[in-house]
Amino acid sequence: MLDRVLKFFITSFLAIAGGALFHLLAPILTDFLSTEVLMTDLGIFKLTLASLLCLLAGAILGGVVGFLASPYLIRQLKRFSLWVEQQLSKMPIHDVIAGAVGLSLGLIIANLLGYSFAKIPVIGDYIPVIFSIVLGYLGIHITIKKRQELASLFDFFPKLLKELAKNREAKQGSGKPAVPAAEGMAGGKDYKLLDTSVIIDGRIADICETGFIEGTLLIPVFVLEELQHIADSADQLKRVRGRRGLDILAKIRGESKKLKVEVTNVDYDDITEVDSKLVRLGQEVGGKIITNDFNLNKVAQLRGVEVLNINELSNAVKPVVIPGENMVVSIVKSGKEQGQGVAYLDDGTMIVVENGQRRIGETVEVEVTSALQTAAGRMIFAKPKH
Repeated sequence: MLDRVLKFFITSFLAIAGGALFHLLAPILTDFLSTEVLMTDLGIFKLTLASLLCLLAGAILGGVVGFLASPYLIRQLKRFSLWVEQQLSKMPIHDVIAGAVGLSLGLIIANLLGYSFAKIPVIGDYIPVIFSIVLGYLGIHITIKKRQELASLFDFFPKLLKELAKNREAKQGSGKPAVPAAEGMAGGKDYKLLDTSVIIDGRIADICETGFIEGTLLIPVFVLEELQHIADSADQLKRVRGRRGLDILAKIRGESKKLKVEVTNVDYDDITEVDSKLVRLGQEVGGKIITNDFNLNKVAQLRGVEVLNINELSNAVKPVVIPGENMVVSIVKSGKEQGQGVAYLDDGTMIVVENGQRRIGETVEVEVTSALQTAAGRMIFAKPKH
């Protein structure tokens, strides 16, 4: 049904275009055939017989061309619409809305400017078209690029209304300042707060299943908003990380039977950084922050909030080796020093093998000579057994 409608409109359009084009050729026909019959005025829309014949011939020829070419044009139109749909599906909805708003603003400005230049001789008719293309593109590009800054401008009014409502409630109360919602949550619950990095990491879900974490797992709404923002990012890698984080949260909340999970709507409008909000919430509820972010770890400890670092836990549960112990490893590459080879355990621990460079690609038995604990993890030094 859609193909028939498109075919009708394409045929009609080309028929009208052909008739209009051939109508312009009517004076040329009368010059070649200067007969009074062709120049006779028919009394209909000031048409002469020559004009009518040219109009009919152009319409018939255009209609035939449109009828024959419409299947090809319909296929190209469908292919183009499919391509546009695929490109739009890859873009976050925020970017699509911002682009549409920017295009509208660009076309409005182009129309206003084009009207001012339209009276210029010769080129005046083409300037509005150029303005529409250039300013429309700039409108889309700038609004998508500056979407966050533009959105923050509109956030000012809701924040202002919220602050006015809080001040009004405080005045109508008993004269005491309003107690933050987080303070009412700290009654006898051992809260563990998750930050964005540890959620995206994914190991927290397996740790929760083991039962080593006790108390209540508290997920702030501002952490969820940051995950959603990452999942809606235009960068593909960030999108994958954000969606992985949301999947991990759904897994923890749906499958964890050994740990209670709560989501709090507490937010701090006077703080912009998510990590700072998390530390503030940890102070108010007396909870511990679970993270693998080194900087957040240090800041939280300086502000008196306890931190559970998953990387430290991972290093602590790695197997302990003592000098003289034997193990079988596969040497995979050269070390930094001359003649050294490097191997890895299943948990990622690096083993530096003395004189192991010539044994790359082989599985050998080595003897542990020493072990070194660094900030990046444990490093083991060994030498070939034989």
